Amino acid sequence: MTELAPFRGIFTALATPFDEQGKVDATSYRNLIEYQIEAGVQGLVPVGTTGESPTLDAEEHKRVLALCIEYTAGRVPVVAGAGANATHEAVSLARFAKQAGAQATLQVAPYYNKPSQEGLYAHFCTIAEKSDLPVMLYNVPARTSVHLEVPTVVRLVEDCPLVVALKDAAPHDLTRPAQLARANLRENFTLLSGEDASFCAFLAMGGEGCVSVASNLVPHAMVEIYNSEKAGDKNTTASLRDALLPLWQALFCETSPAPVKHGLFHAGLFQTAKVRLPLVEATPTAHERVERALAEVARYKQSFVPRLLAA
Repeated sequence: MTELAPFRGIFTALATPFDEQGKVDATSYRNLIEYQIEAGVQGLVPVGTTGESPTLDAEEHKRVLALCIEYTAGRVPVVAGAGANATHEAVSLARFAKQAGAQATLQVAPYYNKPSQEGLYAHFCTIAEKSDLPVMLYNVPARTSVHLEVPTVVRLVEDCPLVVALKDAAPHDLTRPAQLARANLRENFTLLSGEDASFCAFLAMGGEGCVSVASNLVPHAMVEIYNSEKAGDKNTTASLRDALLPLWQALFCETSPAPVKHGLFHAGLFQTAKVRLPLVEATPTAHERVERALAEVARYKQSFVPRLLAA
């Protein structure tokens, strides 16, 4: 396995565009990926929750991942969503991701069946060993009903060399980066926020980046806020945080990714704002919140929003 640089910075959790017939829209997907890379994001995460992986069938899942790898063309790492609540299925998806050319996989804690900490440990170890591809763990208790605890993360990092990062969406406990730092884990293991709204606090506690929904729309701003925090420029970080907070909140005012897909449609990056049932498109109230928040970002710096909105 080629040695990877540690996963640090802004990784965009890509939304998957659909056309008027509800099929994957490859043209819009290419446009989104080019926008991300031009903005300087450090990596892309296709077919995760934001990419509506639960409602993509197996062939669509593979196609969207293959398109992302093709369009990215090695310019930034691709961390392929490959999670499942059946370990054998996650292994199969991870093996496909490796064959397709992904640099790592994102592995969510198994949902619905609520494994124990021992079950989580065995699940992630098995995926890493049987796929032979680096793994970014994903802890998101609000969606899975299970919580990947700090001792289990430590054990996984110590026992599984291919476990290289954690996307942590447990905003109720922002001490987790500091707890993991105290464990003196290997240098190539990194901790990334999985929630935009707590991203700055996460960095302040020792986190090293974010797997971001907001960066679908405002990747330049997300990269700048990360860079300012790492440079110790607290004034810039604070002003950016204040400008972005309404957008971070608006994008989760209804079930994601409906609000961000409205934003992408509003910005002209997507042809439609369609999501797949059982999700429904964002309501007019959500539209207003997203558009108002984007306008606030544009007032802060016009180049932070897509060109159509900046015109």
